[in-house]
Amino acid sequence: RTANEIATEKAVPVDTLRDPQHDDQRVQDPKWLVVIGVCTHLGCVPVANAGDLVATTVLATVLTTTRPEESAKDQLPSTSKYQHTPLEM
Repeated sequence: RTANEIATEKAVPVDTLRDPQHDDQRVQDPKWLVVIGVCTHLGCVPVANAGDLVATTVLATVLTTTRPEESAKDQLPSTSKYQHTPLEM
């Protein structure tokens, strides 16, 4: 995030937030904020530079859950379509 974005978020009164947690409690390094957006109709995919958004979005997938009865079997192959993106860019 830019210095202006960080300052804007720090200025928000915590008691006005749905999840009252200060920005300092949500991030390790203020320039990075990792969030998850869930669309109610499951058809949306966040895309970088779409609309008025300034942030860069990296698509991510969730690992497949293994049921307890399958935990002793061989590991399932990765279902990820996207390359791992290290935080150090």
